[in-house]
Amino acid sequence: MSLSSARQRRATAASPPTDDGYSKEAKDRRRRPSGEEEEEGIRWFLPFLALGLLRHMSASSNLIHDCDEVFNYWEPLHFLLYRSGFQTWEYSSNFALRSYLYLFIHALVAGPASMIFGEHKVRVFYSVRIFLGLISTITETVLVVALSRKYGKRLACYVLAMLCLTSGCFFASTSFLPSSFSMYAVTLSSALFLLENYAAAVSVAAAGVILGWPFSILVFLPVTVLSVIADYYCYGKWTASVFNLLKYNVFGGGESHLYGTEGPSFYFKNGFNNFNFAFILALLFLGFVPFARKKYVPDLLIVVSPVYIWLAFMSLQAHKEERFLYPIYPLICVAAAAVIDTFPDFFHDKYSSEQSIFEKIAKGLRPLILGFILCASHSRTFSMLNGYGAPIQIYQHLEHHEDTGPGSVLCVGSEWHRYPSSFFIPSYISEVWWIDDGFRGLLPFPFNETLGGTTAAPSYFNDKNKASDEQYVFSLAFKLYSTYFLLTILRVTTSLHFWLQLKDIGACSLLVELDLRRPYPSRGSALSTWETLAALPFLDRELSPALYRSFFIPHRWQQNNVFGLYKLLRRLPTDQA
Repeated sequence: MSLSSARQRRATAASPPTDDGYSKEAKDRRRRPSGEEEEEGIRWFLPFLALGLLRHMSASSNLIHDCDEVFNYWEPLHFLLYRSGFQTWEYSSNFALRSYLYLFIHALVAGPASMIFGEHKVRVFYSVRIFLGLISTITETVLVVALSRKYGKRLACYVLAMLCLTSGCFFASTSFLPSSFSMYAVTLSSALFLLENYAAAVSVAAAGVILGWPFSILVFLPVTVLSVIADYYCYGKWTASVFNLLKYNVFGGGESHLYGTEGPSFYFKNGFNNFNFAFILALLFLGFVPFARKKYVPDLLIVVSPVYIWLAFMSLQAHKEERFLYPIYPLICVAAAAVIDTFPDFFHDKYSSEQSIFEKIAKGLRPLILGFILCASHSRTFSMLNGYGAPIQIYQHLEHHEDTGPGSVLCVGSEWHRYPSSFFIPSYISEVWWIDDGFRGLLPFPFNETLGGTTAAPSYFNDKNKASDEQYVFSLAFKLYSTYFLLTILRVTTSLHFWLQLKDIGACSLLVELDLRRPYPSRGSALSTWETLAALPFLDRELSPALYRSFFIPHRWQQNNVFGLYKLLRRLPTDQA
């Protein structure tokens, strides 16, 4: 043995073992299912409890942020359960853009709930929401535990805090939308990927694509077949709503721009509203990766990359909606938390064993930055719930006014888009009518059992968002009057005069409207005709400053914002009018 080789061996043996937490040995120890390692990471109970409490709060207090959620999901679900509800053109068998398989999944909960609660349909509504919150809790818990095992407790705690308190996750977690379902799938798939269960991760991703929101790959044939079978059962013909939806929105087969277009900054504004500075940090993730000493490459980089891909793809589409970003909401939390966790690494000197003053400051800033993000998020959530929560609360007042009488008619004008669904309509109300308040787009119609229910292809539907002559009370009254006039000429005795009287606004027993106290009077302003059963403040977006309406600032929120009144009115008897 040479002297030089002996010295090298002695030096190697004498050198202290290096364990920066990112070596292969360290990773193996983290992955080893030993009792000691389990105690170092986050166990299942804490994230499940924290997320469960927040998701239950979301289920009980969340707004309905998009009328698409009501008319394309809550209403057809209501029809499957009670054989009544509103139908949109997307559910006409002529177009078949929506899959009933997604509804059947939720009917597994709503069906038994409807039998348990009977006529208390509002409880069925909240049962479905609690079910959605439970799914969100489970998938996010798995993600937090996976991050804890892979990258340590600190990063997992940061992500857990953001999942619990950021406005975007709070609102999206219990929304009855395919984009929320896709969010669950993305969350669980990402967690399984970090746990190195790749086959399960791909399977979950496939289910999210087909059952939830099919705006990505379409190579998962088995799940697609189930969707086709479910659609055949409801539409009465062989069709694939997955492909129909893609054709309409992506492949140029439709005109989704008819429902509004937004500029390229739309998603960035909404991302900031829902995540404030966490959204900015998430976008900076790629810039911080080189300073993270390779601990996030490649696994976390793969998990976070859909944030950039999805934002780029959705920004290219002319028609934009806030809910389109739901699938990447948890990944925004992961990316932002990783950047916060990496702050000290940005100032780390790899040639020095001592921490610099800047590295120590960066470590102290981490909890402060996270705390600021969470406080701003809570402020946003509080402002939204208190500013725009009146519609659901007003409709819940209906169940306390059965003295209005059976066969009552509820009329809704310009506030049709905040209609919370037929689950809030008690049995004493026989019909809900739309009043013409100037909207010239196509409104939903009641499902027509005479034409075949879910298999119907009514002539009044179109895919051009053109208003139908029959969708409003006055329009239908005029049509009936014309028919009555013709039949009168022909001297045919009919009862159309009765229907003419019925289909007039004068036959409305109840009225829901938003009084923004503008110079022009509202329909319910005639106190000799209507009495106010309930009225709640509603934030006037047009007259309130952007800062104060977006975030709750103590003492300033009430003073600087302008509020209207969301009202439930009842027609006075003729002897009192």
